[in-house]
Amino acid sequence: MLATLAVGSCKKDTRELNQNLTPVGALGMPADQYALTLAPASNSSVDFRWDTGRSEDGDNLLYELAFDKEGGDFSKPVFKVLSDGGGVQNSITVTHKDLNKIANMAGIAASSSGNLIWTVLASKGTNRLPGSIVRTLKISRPAGFAEVPAELYLSGSATEGGTDAAKAVKLKKNEEGIFEVYTSLKTGDYILTDKPGPDGKKYYVENGLIKEGSNPLKVDGQKTYRLTFDFNVATATAVEIESVGLWMSAYNTEIGQLSYQGNSTWAAAAIPVEFFQFSWGRDERYKFVLHTSNGLQFMGSSRTDNGSPVGQAASYFYLLPVSNDQWANTYKFDPAADRKTVQVNLYFKADVPYTHLITVK
Repeated sequence: MLATLAVGSCKKDTRELNQNLTPVGALGMPADQYALTLAPASNSSVDFRWDTGRSEDGDNLLYELAFDKEGGDFSKPVFKVLSDGGGVQNSITVTHKDLNKIANMAGIAASSSGNLIWTVLASKGTNRLPGSIVRTLKISRPAGFAEVPAELYLSGSATEGGTDAAKAVKLKKNEEGIFEVYTSLKTGDYILTDKPGPDGKKYYVENGLIKEGSNPLKVDGQKTYRLTFDFNVATATAVEIESVGLWMSAYNTEIGQLSYQGNSTWAAAAIPVEFFQFSWGRDERYKFVLHTSNGLQFMGSSRTDNGSPVGQAASYFYLLPVSNDQWANTYKFDPAADRKTVQVNLYFKADVPYTHLITVK
């Protein structure tokens, strides 16, 4: 009797999976022929919603939002993604940034417009059915790259690192798709790459626009620049740094000049410092001024008003673009600097915050 019970307890109630289903029959939003001007650098997004499909046994279906080229049949969509809730919900939110990438996959070029079609695939088991309704998105893409590099380097005979890939000049990533470097260029050429060496994706600049390819940019003469590359809008700017001065608030002028040392560094070995005598005491406030081909750019503290630097954290000395206000966003010299000379170093490095160091001599 026990044996009979044991055998009986091993039997399972099994049934064949019913994969019959009906496709999604109605799409909610966005409306057909919806015109969308993409702003991938923003936080904008688009909500996609649809009616649920049905399976014969009432089980849940999985949903995928699918995009295809105009005229496509979704047999090989250019992109698909599970809906919210791991595919069980009848909605999903897609960012402009992702839609920009999808439009690029569908052959809609940057700075142009085109149509992207979408529907919803419903599936159960191995059975997948495209929706019975297809809608069109009228996409307008901005200039820029759908896929922006995670890192960026300068390489070539015009750069400080030369043609040695191991010495490629790394740029600072200020925001997603936006890179900056303070560096010198000399007669020669350079290319942009997302990886030093032959395996990196290459970019070049033509008439101020960033393009993908290996067409080096020619440089004549030697100058120091702030180079900015914005892949979100595919633009490049080069601003010459003509000189850098140590600017003292109370005198409302520069008290010394720094020279470019290479490797994104400016320095002065010895600048005389004398605090300004007011009736209430001696004033020691300072910041820096860059003379550029676009005019003056002051660099100073994020704080409007600062205390003594003695005992401060490293962040006290960080450099940020600030206004030309005579007193605001300044630092203070170490009290020991009064009537002494100071060594000054400015560092515009790629992997750390821009900063400076004052050493009393």
